[in-house]
Amino acid sequence: MLLFDLDGTLIDSNEVWREVDVRFLARRGLPRSQEYHEGVVHASLAAGAKFTKEFCHLEDSEEAIIAEWLAMVQQSYGEEIPLKPGVRAFLSCCADRGERMAVYTSCARPLCEAALRHHGIDRCFEAVLYASELGVEKRAPEGFRMAAARLGVETADCIFFDDSPLSCAGALEAGMVTVGGL
Repeated sequence: MLLFDLDGTLIDSNEVWREVDVRFLARRGLPRSQEYHEGVVHASLAAGAKFTKEFCHLEDSEEAIIAEWLAMVQQSYGEEIPLKPGVRAFLSCCADRGERMAVYTSCARPLCEAALRHHGIDRCFEAVLYASELGVEKRAPEGFRMAAARLGVETADCIFFDDSPLSCAGALEAGMVTVGGL
């Protein structure tokens, strides 16, 4: 089973999220620091909002923070964010070989669905699994075990593709082979 992350792996969304950070913080008169970036870059929306609220000492609720972020990126996921170079060809090659493929992401369901549909790659995957719907942070080893179980495979039979070192570490700990983590 080939298991893919979405943001930063299948689609080139990292710049969109950097812009969200800059705009969100600027609205509050705050700069975007490296420390802030490291706290949110590979976090789920819920974990990122919790970190943002605490790090920036905001009165906004975590739900309000997430809603503001989603409003800023909704159109981008359905119209603007490009695929990473080589993704379409790689997925096509894997499909031609009969590989089973799924997505495991911390992205919000509506954003993920919009991006996959926009690029016409939604049909490449037999399932899309959301860490938030599994009740875990994506990088947690238990999430990878749960994802494999939902797909009816052993973790040892999965290859996980991701740009996050923390997520790759979690997948490795769960027993998956990983590609990426740059």
